[in-house]
Amino acid sequence: MVQIIDLSIDHDENISDSRSPLIVHWSHEHIAADMARSVGIQAHDFPGGVGLSSDTVWGDSHSGTHICAPYSNGPKCEDSPAKTVDKVPLEWCCGPGVILDMRHKMPGSEISVQDLQVALDRLGYSLKPGDIVILQTGCDKYWGTEEYKFSHSGLGRKATIWLLDQGIRCIGIDAWSVDRPQKTMVQDFMKTMDTSVLWPSHLLTREREYIQLEMLTNLDKLSKNSGFKVMAFPVKFENGSSGWTRAVAIFE
Repeated sequence: MVQIIDLSIDHDENISDSRSPLIVHWSHEHIAADMARSVGIQAHDFPGGVGLSSDTVWGDSHSGTHICAPYSNGPKCEDSPAKTVDKVPLEWCCGPGVILDMRHKMPGSEISVQDLQVALDRLGYSLKPGDIVILQTGCDKYWGTEEYKFSHSGLGRKATIWLLDQGIRCIGIDAWSVDRPQKTMVQDFMKTMDTSVLWPSHLLTREREYIQLEMLTNLDKLSKNSGFKVMAFPVKFENGSSGWTRAVAIFE
């Protein structure tokens, strides 16, 4: 028996998402009239006068649950052109999943290498190349509020490098970013003028290739923190920096 759990939030106009889409839903009657004009028939020629429905979406590829490609964070990686979302290997987007519980971390705090190692020790799990690591901060419970944007902890540079050294190509999180909240990073920068505090995990893709799977949800609905497969294939936007994603966890 296969159990599939949806890890994706809805794409909608939402105060939690600074880049939320505008979606217009066209009715069956509207499309019937529109299609009739284009093909030379009458709207009432459709059975019951009811045509097909459609939707028009104006949105940012970084809205909702999405995958950030290396190109999102810079034009080059290791002196080669950075991969756009349509060039990301599909193998990076599916694999064994493991959830590392970081809900004890304060919002705005940095997730360290030790935090990752302690979480793995508690699970009795050793990372393998190709695993998809998902950080559970508990931030998704704030979806629909302003608090969502700054209620998570985030990776620092050293912890991200440590994960990549284990062979990880995809890092996920139940928050707006795998980095700390923008508000926190900017505050720290204004105090120190140290540019290394700004998006250290994202900007690491200028040196090391990996993808971020962001704005996940429903991690608390999984029966266990490992032993499942993640599938999260992004929409294939040509030369895109990111792609909307329907991420799921599959238990067999």
